Amino acid sequence: MSFLVDFYNIIFFKPLLNALVFLTSVVPFHDLGVAVILLTLIVRTIIFPFTHRSVQTQAKMRAIEPHLKKIRDEHKNNQAELAKKTMELYKEHGVSPFSGCLLLLIQLPILIAMYRLFIEDISGASAHLYSFVHFPEYIRYSFFGLVDMTKPNIVLAVIVGLSQYIQMKLVMPPKKAFDKNKKERPSFKEEFSQSMATQSVYIFPFLIFFISIRFPSAVALYWTTSNVFATVHEGIVRKKAKKYERENERRDPGADKNIDR
Repeated sequence: MSFLVDFYNIIFFKPLLNALVFLTSVVPFHDLGVAVILLTLIVRTIIFPFTHRSVQTQAKMRAIEPHLKKIRDEHKNNQAELAKKTMELYKEHGVSPFSGCLLLLIQLPILIAMYRLFIEDISGASAHLYSFVHFPEYIRYSFFGLVDMTKPNIVLAVIVGLSQYIQMKLVMPPKKAFDKNKKERPSFKEEFSQSMATQSVYIFPFLIFFISIRFPSAVALYWTTSNVFATVHEGIVRKKAKKYERENERRDPGADKNIDR
């Protein structure tokens, strides 16, 4: 167990801690809030290739959903053939259904390390610093002199909740329309999935808000910056994906493979 803790500290916690201290020492007025924003952007940039692939996969999954439904309907009584045709469709469109899992495995330890950074007192970080990183003589803990990064702040908590809501609203797939003239009815699985997605859009932002009012506001600032980054990224990918989806509606499965064209 101690080996895992040491490994985690060496790979995740210490690099992030040293990066935060270094950024704090070089930004104007040694503003901790500015350093938190810069560190968040650096982390998001490092994991961007994995995030981008995951967002692309989500966009492609939305585009091929009609084809997936057709395959499910045609092979609902043959699970082996259903799995085979589904994987063939994924392969044709360059979709990796496991990319989201990989992103989660990468983000989770980073997220834990970031929370630990903000929860612990940064002034006691000297023991974990690399030899070339020096702790600044003075740190301005108030972000632009307005918000104390070491204490909870209700305004930042509200902002992070709203940013989380906007980000989740953007990534949530549109509600599927059914043709009443054809007496189409959603399946229980489709209704349940839609219901869970709708509820999560409201529940998760409230959960983040509740966490933010109990932890140092640096946590809320980190999460808000991360949400803004993710929202902009999602918007750009979605804009490119609309053309892909329109083309895909007119083609057979496998006709188009590149969402970035």
